[in-house]
Amino acid sequence: MTVDDRRAWETVLAHIENDLLWGRLKPGDRLPGERALAADLGVGRSSVREAIRVLEVLGLVRTNVGSGPTSGAIIVALPGGGMSALMRLQVAAQGFPVADIVKTRLVLEAAVAAELAEAVLTAALHPDTANPDLGRCVQWLTAMDAPGLSEDEFLALDAAFHLSLAEACGNQVVIATMAGLRNAIEGYARAGVARLASWPDTSARLRAEHRGILAAIEAADPAGAHSLVHAHISGYYAETRLTAPAH
Repeated sequence: MTVDDRRAWETVLAHIENDLLWGRLKPGDRLPGERALAADLGVGRSSVREAIRVLEVLGLVRTNVGSGPTSGAIIVALPGGGMSALMRLQVAAQGFPVADIVKTRLVLEAAVAAELAEAVLTAALHPDTANPDLGRCVQWLTAMDAPGLSEDEFLALDAAFHLSLAEACGNQVVIATMAGLRNAIEGYARAGVARLASWPDTSARLRAEHRGILAAIEAADPAGAHSLVHAHISGYYAETRLTAPAH
């Protein structure tokens, strides 16, 4: 095997990441098939598989085997750098308690929502100041409205929406932390599904809460955005009874 052969997967990786960064691939999009990518880029199918494995480890795509609308590799995140990948490994190795993850989310995400609302308020008062870009947040919410989503697909999009708020805020440390916690967040959210009285009712409520959070941000209501995020995160945690029973 030549050096070029060994590096072919990097060509595939760079191509996909470039499409993500330039918006040619968007949240919820499916990657072209393995055979099509290999032909388009002039590489072997094994190189395509290797690149997709790397993207999956980094949390950028989620793969499903078989055929049908949920098969293949689906975009579930945007490139976030190596720090978040290292943090994911740390989270996986340590197995942090769910309560600690939830507390961290409450601190970070409520502050992010309030800061975004403050930024909208500042932009309203000072026309020379740009509004935060909430376009990705809207894309994730739209993706969550698609009919026929499985619980796993919905919760992956849910986690992506929360990460997109951090991305809109622009704090790179917060973004990396949220990206690093993403798998753990999805994990405890999935674990809680079996404890719900009605997944359709809960998923409908979660969608409504997401839109309420975004509306509070767009309305330049920092206190409201902070409160809604706090209630949203703690509410699901309590509803799934992942808390210790009160004594």
